[in-house]
Amino acid sequence: MTISTLRRSARGLAAPRTAPREQPTAATPYTQGRAARLWRGPAEDPSWARPSLVILLCATAAFYLYDLTSSGWANAFYSAAVQAGSESWKAFFYGSSDAASAITVDKPPASLWVMALSVRIFGLSSFAILLPEVLMGVASVGVLYATIKRHFGAAAGLIAGATLALTPVATLMFRFNNPDALLVLLMTLGAWATVKAVDESRARWLVATGVLLGFGFLTKTLQVFLVLPAFALAYLLAADTTLGRRIQHLLAAGLAMVLSAGWWVAIVELVPASARPYIGGSQTNSFLELTFGYNGFGRLTGDETGSVGGGNGWGQTGLTRLFDAEIGGQISWLLPSALLLLVTGLVMRGRLPRTDGRRAQLVVWGGWLVITALTFSLMAGIFHAYYTVALAPAVAAVVAIGATLAWERRDRFGMTTLAAATAIASAWSFVLLARSADFLPWLRWVVVVLGLAAALLMLVLDRIHASAVKVVAGAALVAVLAGPAACSAQTVTTAHTGSIVTAGPSTGSGTGGPGGGPGGMGGTPPQGTANGATGTANGPTGTTNGPTTGRGGMAGGMAGGMGGLLGASTPSTEVVSALSADADRYTWVAAAVGSQNAAGLQLATEQPVMALGGFNGTDPSPTLAQLQAYVASGQIHYLLASGGMGAMGGSSTETSTTSQILAWAAASYRTVSIDGTTFYDLTQPLAAS
Repeated sequence: MTISTLRRSARGLAAPRTAPREQPTAATPYTQGRAARLWRGPAEDPSWARPSLVILLCATAAFYLYDLTSSGWANAFYSAAVQAGSESWKAFFYGSSDAASAITVDKPPASLWVMALSVRIFGLSSFAILLPEVLMGVASVGVLYATIKRHFGAAAGLIAGATLALTPVATLMFRFNNPDALLVLLMTLGAWATVKAVDESRARWLVATGVLLGFGFLTKTLQVFLVLPAFALAYLLAADTTLGRRIQHLLAAGLAMVLSAGWWVAIVELVPASARPYIGGSQTNSFLELTFGYNGFGRLTGDETGSVGGGNGWGQTGLTRLFDAEIGGQISWLLPSALLLLVTGLVMRGRLPRTDGRRAQLVVWGGWLVITALTFSLMAGIFHAYYTVALAPAVAAVVAIGATLAWERRDRFGMTTLAAATAIASAWSFVLLARSADFLPWLRWVVVVLGLAAALLMLVLDRIHASAVKVVAGAALVAVLAGPAACSAQTVTTAHTGSIVTAGPSTGSGTGGPGGGPGGMGGTPPQGTANGATGTANGPTGTTNGPTTGRGGMAGGMAGGMGGLLGASTPSTEVVSALSADADRYTWVAAAVGSQNAAGLQLATEQPVMALGGFNGTDPSPTLAQLQAYVASGQIHYLLASGGMGAMGGSSTETSTTSQILAWAAASYRTVSIDGTTFYDLTQPLAAS
């Protein structure tokens, strides 16, 4: 059997770059109804393409929606801000932690806007908060499909979309309320717009890329700019226009990016501090300081004022970081194969004209992959496993593109590349699955045997019957996706709450930063309770990776793991009743050190609760004098007696703002115990004070 015969027999597995357009006939969609045309899709596509896409998107939605509310408030830190934004437009605009706008979260508010609008429509619930995340995940899969299909055909687009949907960390974050879901969607849309800009050599699509990245900045500040060099390089290299025009278009896109992000930043910086909330995460009440410090270069260097942990607390840096016991199972299943396929893909397209659109896509996705992977591997500051969701679209795209290019050639070089990529992926899946020895122990053997067998058959593809070609390709695809699919399935059946979450079964790595994941720094904290109730948000057991992590309750006034730093808790009915009584008389029904402590009280009462010191409890807001003024004017009822890293004093207990506040309250106001939780009643001063 000749190579040309094999190519003809496998037609449809990998669509050519341009397919002939069907002529309208009585049987084509052009004479059918609108629903039939939508189901059939463009006439130039294979008849199976659009139905397959619909099935992929519906399956992704059903998968992500399964038992969605089991995670309760998920990250209560953000859920509380969503609740606040649904009650107050001021809190909505700034991303405040409470409706009275004492302090913001430590990120810009774009992701909160989407969730707060959902809550305004559907009411406050776990489902209303998490539904937008699911929709962003489904949209990301669809946009990735459309982008890859543009040059590589529907089959490649389906492979890319399915790979993204089944990446464990993507499954986790598209069901969780951190900003990462919106960030991934905006970056994927940016890649789509960049590819269109290259194809059409028109500034408007590149300007659209700039706008999308600008809103990405308003989602998670500087992280979105990791994709910027790849997008700019692809346009500069491949757009079919003069060099001068390419540079002009890039400058216009840069201006659009600055304007789409800068309007909000300018308002925040220009509004007097007295008229807006304190900027959480900053030490000087400045969003620019937050952007370039705690959320910016501090993440790279490890020099993050107001942070906790640091050094090896965030895991060992180095080129193997993304493959270690903590991170590997989140994202690295296809990462080695993606790097191989990226290099071979560039080699295969290397001698084509400068304007080759397929090579431009490799630059877009490959540049995204390499730059982001290197940054995550080497950054010395705060780093969590779930950050790697930003790699998921790039890994999926590069794998689909590289595999399609190799399959279309089906010469010795192409088939050797495919065989190597399949063998590497299945062998690495075996290693990753073996790290969780009790999780489906038989699966790793099925994966490695099936993958290696498919790889060997690819090397002799010209000697087997044409009807077996699709079987070999299907076996390879099953082998490389079975591992991440199983871990993703485990992820959707496990509740995830708190600030540090991971996907898939536990590996017992214990390197997730302070209190992060099972066996995190300092071991698993004890299970917290509030009068017997499991210390979790909205009821479900506080779990990450399956086992209980003990981000527990407020017995004795200590809320959540590490003093409420990592997760909120559900206060008892008695606590809720006490805080809700005469709530209209107060601006804040309570104050608590650390945003998670405040979030648990706020979500239960749906009343503003002041987060002293922001997320870590280490921000200098409010000062002791400011809090004394609030108390003197009758604006705060209760103060939770302890909790948060700031209450522990950080590096200096004597000088910590929140420790000063707690010491003053203890000396000045009556201590009350409400169903086992200790508060200071700021309306009842001690006689001596």
